[in-house]
Amino acid sequence: MKKNIILIGFMGVGKGTTARAYAEKYGTFIIDTDDLIESKENRKIKTIFKEEGEDYFRKCEQQCANWIETSVNNSFISCGGGFYKVSNLKKLGKVVLLDASYDWIYNRLSTAENAKAKLRKRPLFTEPKKAKRLYSEREKAYKKVADLVVNVEDKSLKAIIKEIHKNVYI
Repeated sequence: MKKNIILIGFMGVGKGTTARAYAEKYGTFIIDTDDLIESKENRKIKTIFKEEGEDYFRKCEQQCANWIETSVNNSFISCGGGFYKVSNLKKLGKVVLLDASYDWIYNRLSTAENAKAKLRKRPLFTEPKKAKRLYSEREKAYKKVADLVVNVEDKSLKAIIKEIHKNVYI
């Protein structure tokens, strides 16, 4: 079994922030699957979706998962919102869900210091009804694949990473 922590959850829940804080505290390597895909494709995810469509992007996520399975160990991996659908997710490491309500996530993004940039990076939030529908579709699926569910609402970053480390450490 791989000794990776695979961080999943809805866009904007704080996966990247949590991964960076965990790495700083515990000295692990972190990988962001969206960053890997952008690097491999040499273009932004928004552009990939626009030019190639979602199916192509999901194939890129599967390629990324395959690479992680064969090449990555002892790392903290922050995943895009739809990455939980890859066929070999459980082979990549312990799956940790950062869980929060849709309203909490939206409020977190829209009240952040750099709110415009955070919302621009997630264009789906410009259509709140569509985003909320997607959240509802994914909510149960996330919990079904998770080895650990960490509710992040109103918790400090320090408490979140401590809970992850206490339950699943690498």
